[in-house]
Amino acid sequence: MTLLTEKILEEILSYLEKSISNLAKEAFTNLEFDEGFQGTEKFLQKQFDIRLENLLVAKSSSIHHLESGMKNKVIQRKQMIFGQISKQYKN
Repeated sequence: MTLLTEKILEEILSYLEKSISNLAKEAFTNLEFDEGFQGTEKFLQKQFDIRLENLLVAKSSSIHHLESGMKNKVIQRKQMIFGQISKQYKN
């Protein structure tokens, strides 16, 4: 496993933010989920986790191998992204 730098993690999180924002736009415009907003948000959160792990694996790493500070950064960024999505699409 490779030790990621802060710069690489920031690049991954920036890419993920754009990717999930685009997916959210499509999901709330085109997709129908039985559970409404909550179902769509759950889908998007799962996609975030899957895509994050795939990006980390491509860098020969894993979420399980990140230092606690980096894990906290991931959690904070995920909360920020989904806070923005909630504000934009919930109403």
